[in-house]
Amino acid sequence: MADAVNIAFVPDMQRKLYRWSTADPDKVFADLFNIVCDCRTLEFAWQKMSRNRGSQTPGTDGVTRQKVEERTGGVARFLSDIREELRNGTFSPEPVRQRFIPKSGKPGKMRPLGIPTLRDRLVQMSLKLVLEPIFEADFYPTSYGFRPGRSTHDALAIAQSKMHPNPAGPSLFRYVIEGDIRGCFDAIDHHVLMERVRCRIKDHKVLRLILAFLKAGIMAEGTVRHPQTGTPQGGIVSPLLANVYLTAIDERYGRWSGRPREAPKTPLYRRYYDRKRGRPTFCSVRYADDFVVYVEGTYEQAEAEKQALAEFLRRELRMELSMEKTRITAVEEGYVFLGYRVVQTKSYRTGRMIGNLFIPKSKLKDLRYKIKEKVRGMPSGEPLARLIGMLNPIIRGWRNYYRYATKAYRDFSGLDWWMRQRVGRWIRKKHPKTAWPTLRRRFSGNTRGKRLRWCEGTIMIDSFQEGGTSHYPNRGIHIPNGWNAEPDKWFLPGAKQFWSTFHSLSQL
Repeated sequence: MADAVNIAFVPDMQRKLYRWSTADPDKVFADLFNIVCDCRTLEFAWQKMSRNRGSQTPGTDGVTRQKVEERTGGVARFLSDIREELRNGTFSPEPVRQRFIPKSGKPGKMRPLGIPTLRDRLVQMSLKLVLEPIFEADFYPTSYGFRPGRSTHDALAIAQSKMHPNPAGPSLFRYVIEGDIRGCFDAIDHHVLMERVRCRIKDHKVLRLILAFLKAGIMAEGTVRHPQTGTPQGGIVSPLLANVYLTAIDERYGRWSGRPREAPKTPLYRRYYDRKRGRPTFCSVRYADDFVVYVEGTYEQAEAEKQALAEFLRRELRMELSMEKTRITAVEEGYVFLGYRVVQTKSYRTGRMIGNLFIPKSKLKDLRYKIKEKVRGMPSGEPLARLIGMLNPIIRGWRNYYRYATKAYRDFSGLDWWMRQRVGRWIRKKHPKTAWPTLRRRFSGNTRGKRLRWCEGTIMIDSFQEGGTSHYPNRGIHIPNGWNAEPDKWFLPGAKQFWSTFHSLSQL
């Protein structure tokens, strides 16, 4: 019974904090430090953290989860020592160990990743459990990055829907500003960030703890440096703090995109009001530091907004908009957002202009390059099963992410054919004296009536087409996060009341 009470403490606490934060936008929370260092919070944080494979990655102190469990006293003593350090004020974050990892979708380019110590990760997780429900109530409905219950596909579904027609006619958004902030996470100003945090948190011990993590040193090549700006990438609490900081972008476009705690038809009224007076309107969709701004107006108005956005970021957030990478494109030309190509095309069924998601050719090229390097790097003396074990996670991950693209089955089919040829050449190199029909019988298994798939024993290579393709449902802008258990009363995607309101406004 006691264990059940301990497990229920954190979710109940989070629901209360979220409810209080939602009910009072001006409420400033105090006395949160006791919750952060509560033994039940720390235990819950350990359970969440220990399920992650990163718990076996050591920081600068060399401690991993396994070492903690093997110590005298084990996890209980480890949590008790950290709690005592927090309560008596002697806790101090250790420098993070910096590593460079490949940038996703950018072969040859690297990005820094900070690895905090296990004790620092535990305290950051405890902080996140307490702070996240408070700030979640203030995040805008068009922000999707690193938020509970939301994903990249939700952001893509909203971006796609902006190009769809409605009962009043075709979409009025004609241009898109592709936002790109230069060195975003490294440029976050600590003073500006802490000012935004203080709008909701006034517990001085919690504020000092957050600032201590921001100022923690970074160890690279044996030397420690102390950053003056930026949030350490790799820290558990860093995505939350980055969202708090970048909410300023959502605030700029909240008049037309929608604000927290308001019905979706309210920004629709405001867009209609401004449109009737000849003013341009804008709608943003943001995932962490990747964002796009839809423009209902002329190209000149879009260019003016791009310049105004650059000045806004420089003045309010002390960040720099990359002018060469921030492009303005027409919706018919399309743009790349979160790995998909979003473009407005003519529907084969109705002939109307609709938004579609496609797999960019550059992503297909990068995938082939990655697989080719993996196959080339595998010595011919290794068994085929090892090569298949290396390729299958890549195939599954890529297939699951892009299965919602329009005509994904066509691209998947081409990738399967290319994969058969690529692995087949490796097998021929491994067995140069064996006839090709013999190799096919030996390494293709029982595939009668199906396409050739390489295998060795019971280990078979995955197929891109095997998972199938599907349509990702547009869940709207009010998405359950686990703390708002009741269905949102304002919006249901495709609700008749919403579209009848839109139609009546358009006829005014």
